[in-house]
Amino acid sequence: MEGVIKFNCYWTQSGPVITDEPYNILNYWREVLFNMDLIGAYENGVGFGNMSCRIGESNKFFITASATGEIPVLEPGHYVRVEGFNFEDNAIKCTGPLKASSESLTHAAIYQADSGTNAIIHVHNLELWKKLKDKVPTTKEEFEYGTAGLALDIFRLFMETDVIEKRIIVMGGDPSGLITFGNEMDEAINVLMSYIGED
Repeated sequence: MEGVIKFNCYWTQSGPVITDEPYNILNYWREVLFNMDLIGAYENGVGFGNMSCRIGESNKFFITASATGEIPVLEPGHYVRVEGFNFEDNAIKCTGPLKASSESLTHAAIYQADSGTNAIIHVHNLELWKKLKDKVPTTKEEFEYGTAGLALDIFRLFMETDVIEKRIIVMGGDPSGLITFGNEMDEAINVLMSYIGED
């Protein structure tokens, strides 16, 4: 795809970095979403879905590591701390036992766009994606996941749409990709469940 900058991950390998409280919250809800097939892996082994939470009042955050989608229950070593990011260079700086996902930039964009967001969920559900696409804030189809363009398009949604009230984003260039977010994880989960429950 033309114009896509390769994802640059500046990774400092270390032991587990996540603290008990965010680990317990993230892992509890991740297991729920995994059992609902909203996070997991496709038959080809490619994982999908991730979760994150902001660290204090900074723009740093804990996020599930790359290639963990197929694991039913994560250990502390499956989480990464994102410490910095650069949208123009499609780059993140992270510390942990594993590398952060390229989707970390999408999470970073939401945290930067809205200081009130402290938790983000990214799941995959093709039926819900089809139902909500262009009916709720939706990123442009030309921006695939893990690209600088997608992260920058998130800022457009915060400027041009009611995404701050809806708290949901359909990833137009990532068929089945959906993001919900909230002041805390319970809110992000409730937003997701409210749309799933509309069937």
